[in-house]
Amino acid sequence: MKRIISAIVAVAAALMATGCTSVNEAPDLAYSINSPDGTLTVYAGITADGTPLYRLERNGEAVVLPSRLGFELTDGSSLADGFTITKVEYDTADETWHPVWGEERDIRNHYNEMLITCEQRPEGAKAPQSGVGATDPDYTGDPGNPSGKGAVMQIRFRLYDDGLGFRYEFPQDNKLRYFNIKEELTEFAMSGDHTAWWISGDYDTQEYNYTCSRLSEIGAHSGSTRINNASATGFSDAGVQTALQMKTDDGLYINLHEAAVVNYPTTNLALDERRMVFRTWLTPDAEGVKGRMQAPCVTPWRTVQVCDDARKVLASRLILNLNEPCAIDDVSWIHPVKYMGVWWEMITGKTQWSYTWDVPSVQLGVTDYRALKPHGQHGANNENVMRYIDFAAANGFDAVLVEGWNEGWEDWFGCQKDYVFDFVTPYPDFDLERLNAYAHAKGIRLVMHHETSSSTVNYERHMEAAYQLMNRYGYDAVKSGYVGNIIPYGEHHYSQPLINHYLYAIQRAAEHHIMVNAHEAVRPTGLCRTWPNLIGNESAMGTEYRGAINPGHTCILPFTRLQGGPMDYTPGILEQDMSITAPGQHGKMRHTIANQLGLYVTFYSPLQMAADLPENYERFPDAFQFIKDVAVDWDESLYLEAEPGEYIVTARKPRLQTLNSGRLSGKSGAYQFVYKDGKPHDVWYVGGVCGDKAHEATVALDFLTPGVRYEAVLYADAPDADCDSAPQTYVISRSEAAAGDVIKVPMARGGGFALSLRSL
Repeated sequence: MKRIISAIVAVAAALMATGCTSVNEAPDLAYSINSPDGTLTVYAGITADGTPLYRLERNGEAVVLPSRLGFELTDGSSLADGFTITKVEYDTADETWHPVWGEERDIRNHYNEMLITCEQRPEGAKAPQSGVGATDPDYTGDPGNPSGKGAVMQIRFRLYDDGLGFRYEFPQDNKLRYFNIKEELTEFAMSGDHTAWWISGDYDTQEYNYTCSRLSEIGAHSGSTRINNASATGFSDAGVQTALQMKTDDGLYINLHEAAVVNYPTTNLALDERRMVFRTWLTPDAEGVKGRMQAPCVTPWRTVQVCDDARKVLASRLILNLNEPCAIDDVSWIHPVKYMGVWWEMITGKTQWSYTWDVPSVQLGVTDYRALKPHGQHGANNENVMRYIDFAAANGFDAVLVEGWNEGWEDWFGCQKDYVFDFVTPYPDFDLERLNAYAHAKGIRLVMHHETSSSTVNYERHMEAAYQLMNRYGYDAVKSGYVGNIIPYGEHHYSQPLINHYLYAIQRAAEHHIMVNAHEAVRPTGLCRTWPNLIGNESAMGTEYRGAINPGHTCILPFTRLQGGPMDYTPGILEQDMSITAPGQHGKMRHTIANQLGLYVTFYSPLQMAADLPENYERFPDAFQFIKDVAVDWDESLYLEAEPGEYIVTARKPRLQTLNSGRLSGKSGAYQFVYKDGKPHDVWYVGGVCGDKAHEATVALDFLTPGVRYEAVLYADAPDADCDSAPQTYVISRSEAAAGDVIKVPMARGGGFALSLRSL
């Protein structure tokens, strides 16, 4: 990595040294840096009244018009104007890092950086001398501010070839020590009325279908896009959530998001539809404070991704790169997982999480379940769990998730109990020791489930004992849940205290060598780079919403939700009719079988579920074969076709595991068989998904090794396939293929395809 740091004493000298240019035509934005390839330029500075501003251009054309920066504080003071720039520093870096798991083995982190130090003159002090870097030797100071400095706010801009990240930093040498944020004033002034794919702004949930509209139409549509949720708090009809994907009339793709949200609330975006300006809208805590800060401290990165091709959006690693390197020294215990679960049958209503209907309410430590009559519909019973273990083992899976195993499910939902679960006491029909021994004997691990019912105080109360129990029985992964309104009462899912809770759980889990899959928690912002034991999140409308999911939803999420990290979308539902899966229930899902297969390639996750029932997979064994074969961790990923909401086609090369005794070690590597001489096949997987309009994918096999022949197995929609009228019609074809071949694959409405390529 190469670094150049220059503390500016004279503007001209600094600009010459760094190759930056002064913006004479806009003296209030006097400092700039270019992206490494020179395509993007960010300008920054202050206005005549000392208001910090920035703007972003691509090849001289506006992406973000001049937009203000700053804060309002709860004590009535302002960090919005009155600033003088006292220092500008420049930096550049070019490094390659290697994720523990990911969409590729190597990620390049290449950027140019500018750090601008802004200072407000303390009351009673003389004005600083003119010129960047000047200081005032006559600052009066006061006992509470011995340094004599005013409020110091630094703004760090980091510019990549595919976008911008910037954040606020508050150094120790500062009048500001403890301060509370009333509003963050960061703006993104758009250059036009762009097309946008968005979900309504909310403090508690992201589980919405996406709407595609012009920016000017967001307010008119917002109310109708909201759905009932266990916890939902909208704040404005003009509010949307990040990541927000937009497309200009000229075909430029712009994405607004945030990275590295730590000890700070998650932001929404509030749109001024008249001016086409977004402003950050932080999630307040229970007292209405939008951030409690102590210097030295930093905010999350605000990000503006800019790409001229939708495929480049999917290939961007901007959010990951803006996070800190891995904080875990020994990562040998972190591994990809392909799993099944006693879950879908509960979601569909075939079985229940609860054990009995004999009691109207439960008090742990008081209620004696062994004296109660079971209702006979409890899914997490010994016999049923062993059935799943047997099926998973027979089909090469790694793990089985079991929900509803512990006491307390009878009245967990909707009553906002503090002490709802203890996370260690099983129901009478769930034998912890026996089931884990049975699973381990078959090469399967059980995945723990911790539904907190959003009582974070209770989860932290029991967390250590719960993780110790997992260690005792050999669990190495947990699915946590945060359904309902948060306790402490009045907090929101995305407020600063909850952000701190989610990270606390991940850090404590790491101490116990436990991987975390958090549901209903905050949307990921790339923290999986720093804490790679965070192997999955939900934080979006997933499969559990069944018939409520619109065709095309899965063609938007990789542009939005998945920019910050992998999603536990729980794909693989081959039976779309809920009345067949769970007699007496109703509803139909709107996807084809080939669509569900394609998701295993287009949706990246190191934690990938085959979510349907074993008996449904037994009805479609040839389609199920692809789910068994496909990898979950990758050396290389290529994005062949893409358009938000319409279609995505992705090709991925599996990551090789360590060779062991003639085949790849670990079940997550068992999809690759080795030659007799110990060398692995060359293997690629290609997947496609389609929205509400049919699309013919063109798959150019230029990525294959020249001169090598491959067996190609294609799982595709049948000619009459349709997500509503014929969701289960598909065809499987086998052929030989080579580099340079082109395969045309029709995808039905709500359809898709999957293709495996293995060298002969």
